[in-house]
Amino acid sequence: MISRREFLRAGAVGAASVYGLGAVVSWADEVAPVYKNRIYKSYLVATPTDELCVSLKELGYDGIEVTKWNISIDEAHAIRATVEKHGLRVSSVMRGWASFNEPDKRDATLEETKKSLRVAAALGADTVLLVPCRIGGSMPQPWEFDIDFDPKTLRIKTLGDFDNAKFADYIKAHDNATESSITAVEELIPVAAYEGVRIGLENVWNNLWVTPSFYAAFVASFNNPWVGAYFDLGNHIRYARVEEYLKLLSTNVLKLHIKGYNVTDVQNKLGGGKGDWCEVDKASADWKLVRKMLDEVTHFNGYVAVEEGRYDLKKYSNFLDDFIGKNK
Repeated sequence: MISRREFLRAGAVGAASVYGLGAVVSWADEVAPVYKNRIYKSYLVATPTDELCVSLKELGYDGIEVTKWNISIDEAHAIRATVEKHGLRVSSVMRGWASFNEPDKRDATLEETKKSLRVAAALGADTVLLVPCRIGGSMPQPWEFDIDFDPKTLRIKTLGDFDNAKFADYIKAHDNATESSITAVEELIPVAAYEGVRIGLENVWNNLWVTPSFYAAFVASFNNPWVGAYFDLGNHIRYARVEEYLKLLSTNVLKLHIKGYNVTDVQNKLGGGKGDWCEVDKASADWKLVRKMLDEVTHFNGYVAVEEGRYDLKKYSNFLDDFIGKNK
């Protein structure tokens, strides 16, 4: 794997073609390739209605990711019935942010996450999206995340060529968050196994495990079938190429989100990028290559959901159809 430091030394030559900066992806005039592994279309919503389910089914969606998890089991059963009568399924539940690294919130947020696993089972979902925690304060810029960490303990050793003293508080907070998250997730695994619901670990600019090697190592550290990556294909563009994450996550990807992030400065993209959110089809990503890697590297069979609201259901459906290509 090429390191971030090597990216920086490589210069900006050819970066626009490598990363597809700002390019609008279109497959309209091409024959869609056929892939070995199947990807399904999903949609994020708090509480699915009959009207929404009808629209989704007509557009070829396969599932719904429910974002409202703090409900009763009876409410979950009712939602499941609504979704399934339209030939859809609840593909996952977005538990979202937890606070495992905050002692005064740890127990409460742990119990909430256990509840989300039980609710997910009642909804018929097989995965809960979990962001274990976040850290703030003075931290590196995206292009400074050249982290060297201990592969056994996952503690940070150095921040590449940068001044560790400058980021001492960040390193301390990161190590604490890693240890706290691992302990909490290990406590959740028996509940996940009992309910038959996997824990999908996601990063959402929480300033943790941001590099491909670190995120992959964190997910793999559990070495457990009930824990994997809920990988957002857009969240990580500011740090490194999407392909680098997929290469290292390998078969540990459980579910996918996809959204647009456009890097406006080519040189910064080579070492992590400055940029902004954008429409998914204008992202700084080679979606064709990403789809190919999902098939050949991660062997991904599962759901992908667009997590942005810039287009209507039909336009996102068309994008997903293009992105997914033909499934065998």
